[in-house]
Amino acid sequence: MTDPNLTETHTMTPSRFQANSPLDRLRRRRGVALGAVPATSTSRRGLRRSFTEDEERLLKTLIKGEQDFIDSPTFYTKDPERALFENAPAVRKPDASWYHPVMDDLNAGRGRMPKTSEQVILTGAEEKVLFLQFNYARYRMSQIQDEVRRSETGKPTHEQCESLLRWYRKSDELREQIAETNLALVLAMAKRTRMSEVDFADLVSEGNMALLRAVDKFDCERGFKFSTYACRAILKAFSRQGMKLSKYRQRFPTDFDPKLEKSNHLEIKRTEFKSDAAAEVKRLVVENRCELTDIERTVIEHRFRLESPDPDEKPMTLEQVGQIIGVTKERVRQIQNKALEKIRTELEHQFMGKPKPEAESAEGEAAVHADPLTAQAALN
Repeated sequence: MTDPNLTETHTMTPSRFQANSPLDRLRRRRGVALGAVPATSTSRRGLRRSFTEDEERLLKTLIKGEQDFIDSPTFYTKDPERALFENAPAVRKPDASWYHPVMDDLNAGRGRMPKTSEQVILTGAEEKVLFLQFNYARYRMSQIQDEVRRSETGKPTHEQCESLLRWYRKSDELREQIAETNLALVLAMAKRTRMSEVDFADLVSEGNMALLRAVDKFDCERGFKFSTYACRAILKAFSRQGMKLSKYRQRFPTDFDPKLEKSNHLEIKRTEFKSDAAAEVKRLVVENRCELTDIERTVIEHRFRLESPDPDEKPMTLEQVGQIIGVTKERVRQIQNKALEKIRTELEHQFMGKPKPEAESAEGEAAVHADPLTAQAALN
């Protein structure tokens, strides 16, 4: 007999995707393909939780993969879940707030190492409880994967997906708890290691990865403490890191310098252009292509040391040049500026093709040689 409340709920609740619509087909194609669902698998109201996109991606990876675990006789006893989780003693959880990402050398101070009162040191019995719970969660994941592969359709049911996600989260939580409890082992081993050529942060990073691998491979049934196994694994990881760096140093003896990668083509071209321009100006002055007077050549040569064999010799000041030719430094500045203007005009004429300014008239030239007052009037 149909429940009227249930019928009314389904009628009033709008569906996000219509049956066999393009969006519904796209969602089924992107999501995890589920097998046939038995009638007893639904809840009392016949509704099931839909998976998020992240859960669907995770399910695809878990179903295709093959989960490994460390086997134990406890897994095959009567009701192992109750014995391992419900009846197991409580295990102290660590406080990893003291741990920070290592970006500097921790050898400078011991303040970052956890104090004994804050660090959780588990007994052998507590470690055994954690590792049995961790491996049993992975064992259940492996069982679900085998059931899916042996099924006729090769596709998981909704309940299998839910169970697979639940055991995955449980195993990941226990793995993180075990690793955080033993984080201090990595720092202790890194400080004891005499490898000055390896960066301390790289050592800690490699040690953390080795610690996680040790958690996956440790067999608690052998009666040893996890720290004994983990320290050995961490030291081996440090040794591999040192050998890897040694091979790298043999191939690349020097460190990478980004400055060496910068092209200096423009700087070289600019330096060559300045050298060529200075040589051309010197040639114009020495050969007097600019028609400089004797006083102008004297000023230019002393001011810029064109005739000096020593390139590091400092040029003369305006006052020193004025003492040589017997005029004031202001007059030397005027003569220098007039000579530089002649040089600039000659350079523009040679390299840019600009015409030279018209020469002074014959009357003006005659007036210059005859009388200064007449020359001034002619120039005006």
